[in-house]
Amino acid sequence: MRKAVIVILFLLALGILTLAAGGCGKKSDKLKIGLSFCDFATERWPVEEALMTKLATEAGADVISQVANHDAKLQNDQIENMILQGVDAIIIVAEDGASCATAVAQAAEAGVPCIAYDRLIKSDKLSAYISFDNVEVGRQQAQGILKVKDKGRFVLLGGSPADNNAVLFRKGQEEGLKPLIEKGDIEIVADQWVENWDDATALKIMENILTAQSNKIDAVIASNDGNALGALQALKAQGLAGTVPISGQDATAAGCKSIVEGELTMTVFKDVKQLAPMAIDMALKLANKQTIEGLTNNKLSDLTGDKNLKGDVPCKFLQVVQVDKDNVYDVIIKSGFQKWEDVYKDIPAEQRPPKP
Repeated sequence: MRKAVIVILFLLALGILTLAAGGCGKKSDKLKIGLSFCDFATERWPVEEALMTKLATEAGADVISQVANHDAKLQNDQIENMILQGVDAIIIVAEDGASCATAVAQAAEAGVPCIAYDRLIKSDKLSAYISFDNVEVGRQQAQGILKVKDKGRFVLLGGSPADNNAVLFRKGQEEGLKPLIEKGDIEIVADQWVENWDDATALKIMENILTAQSNKIDAVIASNDGNALGALQALKAQGLAGTVPISGQDATAAGCKSIVEGELTMTVFKDVKQLAPMAIDMALKLANKQTIEGLTNNKLSDLTGDKNLKGDVPCKFLQVVQVDKDNVYDVIIKSGFQKWEDVYKDIPAEQRPPKP
């Protein structure tokens, strides 16, 4: 009897040890994808986070999603924590493209591939950088305004200087305006960045510019819809809304509504419904050690304009579309990117296009 008890206890102990070893040493077969966002104040980010979470979950992966609320250090800490939690790949919308390079280097050392989503991270340790042709975004913004106003006193409102995309937008804007600036038809009377892409900051900057220039402004090239709508509030207060052309980007519901109301002049449509699925598809392939097709290596120095940065980054860029009052219905509403009800809700019934 005593011998039987000893055998049973031995077998139980062996089972417990085996179970413990299995729990600690064996990783689950289920993939785990990390999503790291700079903020959710920008309209597009929570929408894209929800879409990516849905797609990853449907593909059978677990998702760890965190937002840094414009805190670059916190974002790095969150990414480090994701690595410790055993994620297989991380998609990152960086608050600060330079600071986030530290987190990407840590991930690479741990064997975790990172995808820079729409915002470049200044690291050659990235597995991929996917975005849109951001220089072309700036060119389209310049061209959209020049269709309406090709002479006069112009204001440039850049986005966050910590976002490399803002630098690329500005490059495209300057390329588009340069011939007319050199000709003397256009004068840049104010050129400012908008910290954190904050709409309230854009409003204050525009108020100060209007005061300094005695309201003598002929056009505003703003780098996204949120900043454009912030600046538009300042223009409205001076009776200039609808008379001073202003650009945007992202084709947000509020931006498109402002376009059909005749206040915002144009926006640049970046179809994030293509970008988010691409990001998840790439993350799953990287997690499974599969090759990603269609990437082209670009020099970090070319992507950033900083000749001190070395190395290459595998990239894929999608095309963009200029949207104004003439094509907002066909491009944005018919495609389902924005809802007819959100864009046309304050337009008189007899002036609305038919609901698709």
